[in-house]
Amino acid sequence: MGGMINLNTSGTQCIGAYLARPDGASKGGIVVVQEIFGVNAHVRSVTDRFAALGYTAIAPAFFDHVESGVELGYDDAGFKRGRGLVGEISFDKAIEDVASAAESIRSAGRIGVVGYCWGGSVALLAAIRLGLPAVSYYGARNVAFLHEKLRAPVQFHFGENDASIPPEAVQKHREAYPDMDVYTYPAGHAFNRDVDPSHYDATSAKLALERTLAFFAKNL
Repeated sequence: MGGMINLNTSGTQCIGAYLARPDGASKGGIVVVQEIFGVNAHVRSVTDRFAALGYTAIAPAFFDHVESGVELGYDDAGFKRGRGLVGEISFDKAIEDVASAAESIRSAGRIGVVGYCWGGSVALLAAIRLGLPAVSYYGARNVAFLHEKLRAPVQFHFGENDASIPPEAVQKHREAYPDMDVYTYPAGHAFNRDVDPSHYDATSAKLALERTLAFFAKNL
């Protein structure tokens, strides 16, 4: 359904992005922010899914700042390489890329952001610093930013069995942003990753997607 395009950044470098468009009129635009594994087949399928549901969706290839065309698997080597690449990209640079991606699909209408894992924290920052409505899935780095004021609404999704995000961290989201929806599910980390049987929880993912779509229908 989609394909790769070049995306301008704040510097002289271009990065890639996977762009998928709906068949009919667009309901708005969604920037899809990857996990630590690059714009791999799973991220492209998530982007395609939002396009099939009526949104113009784009997934920036953040890792192109370091190495082009990174697509990692979910084995130990993939985790290690992904963590290393994330460590080379600042959140400031990631937010600049989200802004560039949002601008590239501005003709679609109002723009929102959805992110997963590392991308969940980037999505939160997009609401804080760019004023874009955002959905944050299991953002393990969110707590460091909860003192910052939101400029747009955010919806949060967490697994109740996620060892990287304990219940007290989830509670901090409710305390920091009492007017925002914070949902938990009887699942672990990365429960939306449908290509990874060790993490995927179909029931939780389905409900989270329904809530995500309701959020975007209201805010875009």
